[in-house]
Amino acid sequence: MNPARRRSILLGVTADTSLQLMAGLPARYAEGGWDVHVVADGGPRLETLVGVPHVIPHVVQMRRNPSVRADVTALVAWWKLLRRLRPDVVDVGTPKAGLLGSLAALIARTPVRVYTLRGLRYESATGAGRRVLVMLERIACASATHVIAVSETLRARAVDDGVVRASKVEVLGAGSSNGVDLDRFAPASQAAEAGDLGLRLGAPVVGFIGRIHADKGVDLLLDAAELLRSRGVDFQLLVVGGADDATGRELENSAAARHPDTILTGQMDDVAVALRAMDVLCLPTRREGFPNVVLEAAASGIPCVATNATGVPDAIVDGVTGSIVGSREAAALADALEPYLTDADLRGRAGAAARRRAESDFDRAQVQTRKVAHSGALADAARSRRSPRVSSPATRSAQDQGDQL
Repeated sequence: MNPARRRSILLGVTADTSLQLMAGLPARYAEGGWDVHVVADGGPRLETLVGVPHVIPHVVQMRRNPSVRADVTALVAWWKLLRRLRPDVVDVGTPKAGLLGSLAALIARTPVRVYTLRGLRYESATGAGRRVLVMLERIACASATHVIAVSETLRARAVDDGVVRASKVEVLGAGSSNGVDLDRFAPASQAAEAGDLGLRLGAPVVGFIGRIHADKGVDLLLDAAELLRSRGVDFQLLVVGGADDATGRELENSAAARHPDTILTGQMDDVAVALRAMDVLCLPTRREGFPNVVLEAAASGIPCVATNATGVPDAIVDGVTGSIVGSREAAALADALEPYLTDADLRGRAGAAARRRAESDFDRAQVQTRKVAHSGALADAARSRRSPRVSSPATRSAQDQGDQL
């Protein structure tokens, strides 16, 4: 083997939008001596990688929801790509890319197959649909040689549910998908941003950032907001994100009807702008893996109140950087939010603690460096196992005699 050969890795996610989960990571690998191939379902984020040294984007059409015909077609496309590229490592995440990429890599005999487990989609499903999703997660994990969970509570849940063996799954450092950019997300004055977003100055702002979807608990937030207003608490509600289905659009309409002063921004290219206008972030989610928006809020010096979904206890130190609500009752969420809306000193202390933790545990540069080093160690170990053993002179002599017989 040529010692100067660059190692190669293929990183894959399902949707183009999910590439934000590994922003800057392909370039970090390239700087570390890797040739990097990035796979997604096509779109503007993938296109930005064109021309990045040692980074090559590839489009594989995938559907987020199960479709036998489309999934088989995508699996064949994955397999053909892997047979052509023959990377040292495949690292795939998000449910569909995780399933198809891991399975295709197994068929193509890729030596190191990593499934990055970012969440468990079945957590909010029921009945036959849940059983199918559990089965697909098991296949993805079984096809991989290594599974990396983005949080310790996600790792524990996957093991408890029988999705993966405890010995096969690990968490790198304190977890998270990609850490947080501490320069982009930093404490700042909220006055200018509040005015630009149409918020009135003086009233604390409760913010939500995410898909407008039942899984994210927007309905629970609206109920809690109604309770807070009935208690005479003065605040404003800022909702950032787009609706991607009929349920989400209904929630948007409900927010506008029930709380006319709510600011609905839709999808924003730069959520750092919205965070700078907030006093407290609320994430009433039903399922997560590791909530990246909580890290972004923490780096911005903003405390977070969230429900106790998988991954949330890894992102929030309860009572220090924010609060975790054990109940999915609107009253419990309102009770947790109220102190942050009425006590500026509490907000300040919790926000400062959140920023310190983001700096110590989740600095993106450190998280990515750890990830690249881990991939390198896996590739080296696999290469060592594949290398032929060097035989001793006595053994070679015996072999030579045997060849002459």
